[in-house]
Amino acid sequence: MQVINPESFLMSLPLSVEDRLAVCTWSLQPETPEALLAHLKAIGITKAQIALDPLRENPAIWGRYGDLCRESGISQVSGMMVTVGEDYSTMEAIKETGGVVPDSTWPENLANFKENILVAKDLGLKLITFHAGFLPHEPSDPAFDKLMNRIRQIGELFGENEMDLGFETGQETAETLKDFLDQLALPNVGVNFDPANMILYDKGDPIEALKVLAPYLKQCHIKDATRTVEAGQWGEEVQSGTGQVDWKDFFATLNQLQYTGNFAIEREAGEQRVEDILAAKNYVSDLVG
Repeated sequence: MQVINPESFLMSLPLSVEDRLAVCTWSLQPETPEALLAHLKAIGITKAQIALDPLRENPAIWGRYGDLCRESGISQVSGMMVTVGEDYSTMEAIKETGGVVPDSTWPENLANFKENILVAKDLGLKLITFHAGFLPHEPSDPAFDKLMNRIRQIGELFGENEMDLGFETGQETAETLKDFLDQLALPNVGVNFDPANMILYDKGDPIEALKVLAPYLKQCHIKDATRTVEAGQWGEEVQSGTGQVDWKDFFATLNQLQYTGNFAIEREAGEQRVEDILAAKNYVSDLVG
């Protein structure tokens, strides 16, 4: 692959990154759609990656979300959902409980996927993202076929409804994820690339991972992190622009790959997430503007 000059590529991005910035609403944990819209106004971004589970679980509160967004000029670039029973207390706990891996939560998670498809259709969404769980590294692993069959079932459900499904990156290496997607061979299933997750889970260099997963890119997250110094532990999520993601190289690589998708800003930690997301927006704007 041709060597990238980040400076020159940043000067010739094919589509404005600023025009493709969205907010991952899960980061804000709003209790009402009105509160969410107030946060988006404060941040100054009119695009959202909407967390679907609150809409599914609390239609009396969130049923008016679509109408309020249309009235306020807020558009939806994608949706996201979480799976039942996830335990992030330790790395080992999330390996056992994350995504669609556990048998005990699979029926409920499948039902939630089906209901979230209906919510997404009402909003006109074409892409939903989620954490699938830790993928086995070897096809010979007994869990490999089980997870492959479950992801295929979910992917086909979304495909039947003309929607794409995006895996969150990070809980396995880029090579493992690409091999899994190659074998899955569903054109509507791809990747929501999160460079910080590659660092948080210590699964490789984000830029090299981006190149490996290029054929499957559906959306990217703007999130930053620092790598752990203790094996088997997470790194630390930090405000975008202050961690170890090389953002100039990140955007330059995407430019070379002719990526035209959206960028959803996510902030999972901290007590001032509105301010941190605004800071991330300003950081990206200064970098690529």
